[in-house]
Amino acid sequence: MQDVRLTPTSYVVLGLIDQVGQATPYDLKRLVSISVGYFWSLQHAQLYSEPERLTRAGYLTEEREEGGRRRKRYALTERGREALAAWRAQPPDDLAELREPALLKLFFGADRKELATAQLEAHRRRLAEYEAVREQMPPRTPEGSRLTLEAGIRHEHTWIAFWREVAGG
Repeated sequence: MQDVRLTPTSYVVLGLIDQVGQATPYDLKRLVSISVGYFWSLQHAQLYSEPERLTRAGYLTEEREEGGRRRKRYALTERGREALAAWRAQPPDDLAELREPALLKLFFGADRKELATAQLEAHRRRLAEYEAVREQMPPRTPEGSRLTLEAGIRHEHTWIAFWREVAGG
C-alpha cells in the first residue's frame, strides 16, 4: 500500500463511489457529467487513472470482470470511507477562484452589449437545464445534492441579473 496525497479529484472519485456503491471509470465519467461536473471540472482521463492510484493506496478495491470487456469495478475500503468522512468533516475556509471567460473579455474591452446578449442566452439555457434537473429529481435525492443544485440555480439567477445590467448600461 502506497501513501498518496489525496486531491479534490480523489474526493470526487471516493464520494461518487460512496454514493453508488461501486463503479467503473466509465460510470464515474457519466456520474460526473450529471452531477459535480456542473460546478467542478475534471479531465476524463483522471477518472480512469485516479481509481487505480487510490486502489494502490488502499482507499478502493478493484474487481475485474472475467469475460467481455474485462472492465474494472471499484468499491470503497474502510480506509476510503474514513478518508472521505474526515474530508467532509473539515469545512473549507478558502473561496473559489472566479474564472469566467466573459468577464475576462469584458475587462479587456469587449463590446459589452454583444457580450451581455450572448451571456444572457447562455445563462438562461443553463438555468433551464438546472430547473429541468430539479423537476426530475427523485424524492429520495440526498439533501446535499438538492442544495448544490439550488446553489447552481441561484448562481444562474445572479449572472442573469448581472448581464441584464451590463446590457442595459
